[in-house]
Amino acid sequence: MNFKIYILALACFVTGTVELIVGGILDLIANDLSISLSTAGQLITLYSVIFAISGPLLLAATSKIERKKLYQMALLVFIIGNVLSTLSPNFIVMLAARVLSAASSSLIVVLSITMASQMAEPSHRARAIGIIYMGVSGSLVLGVPLGMMLGNAFGWRAPFLMISILSALSMVAIQVFITKTPPAATVPLKEQLKSLKSGKIIFGQLISVLMLTGHLTLYAYLTPFLQETLHINASLLSLFYFIFGIAAVFGGGIGGWVTDKFGAEKSILAIVSIFAVVMFLMPISTVSMYVCMLVMMIWSMLSWSISPSLQSYLIKSAPESANIQLSLNSSALHIGIALGSAVGGIVIEKSTVYYNAWVGVGFVLLALAAAVLSIKSSARPEPRAAVSSSSGINQSA
Repeated sequence: MNFKIYILALACFVTGTVELIVGGILDLIANDLSISLSTAGQLITLYSVIFAISGPLLLAATSKIERKKLYQMALLVFIIGNVLSTLSPNFIVMLAARVLSAASSSLIVVLSITMASQMAEPSHRARAIGIIYMGVSGSLVLGVPLGMMLGNAFGWRAPFLMISILSALSMVAIQVFITKTPPAATVPLKEQLKSLKSGKIIFGQLISVLMLTGHLTLYAYLTPFLQETLHINASLLSLFYFIFGIAAVFGGGIGGWVTDKFGAEKSILAIVSIFAVVMFLMPISTVSMYVCMLVMMIWSMLSWSISPSLQSYLIKSAPESANIQLSLNSSALHIGIALGSAVGGIVIEKSTVYYNAWVGVGFVLLALAAAVLSIKSSARPEPRAAVSSSSGINQSA
């Protein structure tokens, strides 16, 4: 595999950490900016919404710009956004900084997929895109514990400063190792949305939205949840998040094995069902720190084990527009993150963080219903336009 693809994956890891990194330091941000926990949680909601809609739109708007130049421009905007986060004097400025970071990060991810697919041999393109997604998923699960360690040691602004520095180093690496890449043909957003033509695909994409909504209802507020229920200190919080991240990484591998062993449909139904049960047990498990840690590990593994099953299912259900479906699924994931963060904030405002998990279970059960409806629906043949556009979206994702 071309080593340049790993450079792009590392850049995605660096930029991806900023999305959920505030989840572990919500209390620190809320105290310093004099806002409530639920208000601070909207920093995740806003970021995810902007991320979900920016990638396809910005890619279409910049379709004629040379890719390396565009990548460097996006990294520069990302750095500006994180420097602004580091220096934010109030919540409004912080919101503006998150918009800049989200939009530029979204473009960086789709550019990385574009460039990686062009760099790889045709027989290795799927693997190249998988490496980029490893960088993205790794940042989402490991960014929080890294942010917590820095935030608790040096203040909540330190993680954003670290990300700014690492992003600057990424710019240097891109400049040195990545050659100029001509813009590839992209599929208009309108054409991408046309691929959502059947109930099987629509409900299939809804699985991601609803699953992540339920998950983030608790995960976005895991710090206050653990503080309120277990009364643990900052060091133990960092340990909990670190264990969560490691378990999530293993979960992706387990999900792939389960999918290969039992098939995508059975795997999706089993994972979502067990996930709902385990998430329901989270508040009850807080009777003991060790029991809670064990339940949390299982919850974490299941949260990422669904990805291989669902991606395999989408590819099988719509093979002629498979790459479009994976691209749209990325947006679906971030819509779920945004909704979950928003719903979790409402629960805290109306009652207490103790109930966030149980509200989240409701959305997971809806995800299970969507899975059943999708599996029972029959797929319709792909339109010819989608067939011809598949290779383009493989490069633009």
